[in-house]
Amino acid sequence: MARRPSAGLPSREQVLDFIQNSDAPAGKREIARAFGLTAQQKIGLKALLKDMADEGLIDSAPGRAFHKMGGLPKVTVIRVVDVDDGGNVWAEPERWEADGVPVPRIRVRERKRGALAIGQRLLARTEETGHGWTAHPMKLLARASEQLLGVLRGEGDRLWLTGIEKKERREYPVSDAGDAQAGDLVLCEVAGRPPRVTVRVVQRLGDPFAPRSFSLIAIHKHGIPDVFRTEALDEARQVAAQALGPGREDLTHLPIVAIDPVDARDHDDAVWATPDDDPGNAGGWKAIVAIADVSFYVRPGSALDREARNRGNSVYFPDRVVPMLPEILSADVCSLKEGEDRAALACHLQIAKTGALKAWRFTRATVRIAANIAYEDAQALIDGQPTSAALAQEAAADLLEPLRDLWNCWRALAKARDKREPLDLDLPERRVVLDEKGRILSVAPRERLDAHRLIEDYMIAANVAAAKALEAKKAPVMYRVHEPPSREKLVALKDYLATFDIAFALGQVVKPATFNHILDCVGDRDARPQIMEQVLRTQTQAYYAPLNHGHFGLSLGSYAHFTSPIRRYADLVVHRALVGAYDLGPGGSLPEADEMTRMGEAISQLERRAMEAERDTIDRYVAAYLAEHIGEEVEARITGVQNYGFFATVEGVGGDGLMPVRDLGGEYFRYDEAGRTLTGEDSGDVYALGQRLRLRLAEANPVSGALRFELPGGRQAEPPRQARVIKRRGRPANIRHQGKRR
Repeated sequence: MARRPSAGLPSREQVLDFIQNSDAPAGKREIARAFGLTAQQKIGLKALLKDMADEGLIDSAPGRAFHKMGGLPKVTVIRVVDVDDGGNVWAEPERWEADGVPVPRIRVRERKRGALAIGQRLLARTEETGHGWTAHPMKLLARASEQLLGVLRGEGDRLWLTGIEKKERREYPVSDAGDAQAGDLVLCEVAGRPPRVTVRVVQRLGDPFAPRSFSLIAIHKHGIPDVFRTEALDEARQVAAQALGPGREDLTHLPIVAIDPVDARDHDDAVWATPDDDPGNAGGWKAIVAIADVSFYVRPGSALDREARNRGNSVYFPDRVVPMLPEILSADVCSLKEGEDRAALACHLQIAKTGALKAWRFTRATVRIAANIAYEDAQALIDGQPTSAALAQEAAADLLEPLRDLWNCWRALAKARDKREPLDLDLPERRVVLDEKGRILSVAPRERLDAHRLIEDYMIAANVAAAKALEAKKAPVMYRVHEPPSREKLVALKDYLATFDIAFALGQVVKPATFNHILDCVGDRDARPQIMEQVLRTQTQAYYAPLNHGHFGLSLGSYAHFTSPIRRYADLVVHRALVGAYDLGPGGSLPEADEMTRMGEAISQLERRAMEAERDTIDRYVAAYLAEHIGEEVEARITGVQNYGFFATVEGVGGDGLMPVRDLGGEYFRYDEAGRTLTGEDSGDVYALGQRLRLRLAEANPVSGALRFELPGGRQAEPPRQARVIKRRGRPANIRHQGKRR
């Protein structure tokens, strides 16, 4: 890229622009040549580049080209980490030095389909597109020493490593097992090059089916940091001992309650409400949402702050939590515990009888929580039902009046919610129940109670108030952004709904209520769950950013996350901004827009990493639970259809498993992409998204979380009623016969 000679050093923006748009790797020499710098100016350029690296704007290593922090070099070494069910190859950069920025996931454009396997190294040219990073392979490299997580399998006097990935179908011979034995979960070092790849056990992790192993697998697989640095732990102990300090509003006399899941590990939030005595708000309410004052303990730039920012959020598994903050803070000093004086950032709300927010203010306060109560117990008290043994009868009697006020105020908030018509998708969440030894007792959907909706609506109100309060001060806001669906996804939804004879006009202004209306039209039909899931897939993924694009799903113009600073770094950023903007004491921070943008991108990626790790772990627990039922017939529902087969989930339990097309019989099967169906050419049998059928559970692998189904007794499943009238566009995408492509 040619540049005119410069009279002086280029600006930071000019350097970044050149690095990002250069057709070739850009080192110091290339930058100096592009800007026509003299020998003396090159000395200044070296200092400028060092400053930019220290500021986190660019990243490089000695002897290598520069690239934008959080980005990739134009040419770099990548390693294949996944091959999905559609045959798409995904890789990660072999070296990644952007502290606090998650490793990017790169889609590899193969020259020959099926040529690349997990673990292979490539020299590749990279480019950033609107959908992420893409790599174009230049050269296949020898395997460097790397690590794989897997289970040892014995065969005669030899051991083989079986990977934990669902897609990994290769096994590797073990050259050195150390003290590990067949059946052990191990971390191995990979060496050699195809076809002579071997592995050496570097760490024995124990029994893969033992309690806590499933979450350990996810922690290793996703690279989640689960050990705190010594300096962060030392700092946590120091700040935990500090006094709450003067100038706090005393709210210890109010019966503020924290309502959480029965298995909650920490308590960020607590609520209180009472009828408003202001004549100007007749029939309205006063409410307080008290949130743990984490910003008082975790200051910007501290060791604790660096650790929290690097983690981005806590990660919750059925058997453990990997916290964002050390446990002395997350589970003790910052956690709002019953009967203990705690530091809080209090959001005072004035709520009209219509549920509209009339006013809000924020204070630093001291609170003493009246009770930590489970959702189920709070609901039982309101409904006049018996509570659990965990809630003493005397305590229950004292809580009844505060809970009634909370419920009555919530009914007003619910009116406002119903008026704005947010997206209403009631998709079940699976809950894994373990005994005291970590063994699985049950896997079932979580019950959805009014108590859950109550807390959600109070939290939403506080989040809206936080965003608007910062906007009033023209302070930086870390918004929680949820943009409307793209046209491409709406077109796909239109085609999908047409298979159920449901009309969907593309020309309309799409609102959350548009999707609610679709579900109202569906009613209680059997297809409701899969249509609801398809509506969910149509939505964009929410993210954090300093530019406000609104929250489509909640139908809100301004929205920020304020209510969970113990477990989300984004909320801590909002707390610091409120403290700084309203001069509430130490710990405030008003970062620049560029820093907020980088921060938002990083914590959004870390959030996705946590979600994937949690989902993978639940899948493993479900597979372990179902492993006791291999060979049995189960009620299932088809959740996905591809040209190679369909995926089904066990009703009431979950866990997706594959039914390969090769096991559907010896006839041709046509795949209709628009209708999401597989149709037998001879029999006319149709397998369609949402179809309910009985399947035999053939395999359940707790280590990978994979399931595999078979048709019971070799019988074909009954086709769904609507399958006979499915409308197709053009020719079917694929024809299969006994699992082979034709």
